[in-house]
Order: sequence, then C-alpha cells, then structure tokens
Amino acid sequence: METNVTLSLEQAFKLCQAYTQQHKVRLFSQCWGCLKYSKSNPEKMCFYNPPNNDGCRFVNQLYKSK
Repeated sequence: METNVTLSLEQAFKLCQAYTQQHKVRLFSQCWGCLKYSKSNPEKMCFYNPPNNDGCRFVNQLYKSK
C-alpha cells in the first residue's frame, strides 16, 4: 500500500478508536474482524504496518481529514 501517511502506533490507535466510536462497528465488517482477532492489541490491528502504521484505509482517511 503506497500512502504518504506516517503515524506513530499511539496516533493510529487513537484514530482507530475515534473511527469505531463515530461509525459503530458492524458485524462482519473489517473493523469487527480487526477488533475481534486483535483483542485490542495495537500490534495485531489492521493499521499496524511499521514504520508508518498506514495499513488501515479508515485510519488513513480519518488522519487525512483532520
């Protein structure tokens, strides 16, 4: 994935939390799967992609809109 977003793990996790609170997690959605299987461990979540942590399109969109 080629993006120009560079986030710290903490920033990405906060953006993920903001997104899931704002949009509510639907059953069998990408966010639902991510939260279910990662058990809220940031290093197992979709956005985790060192060194930029830009692996989740929802987190990237939220970051770009701010």
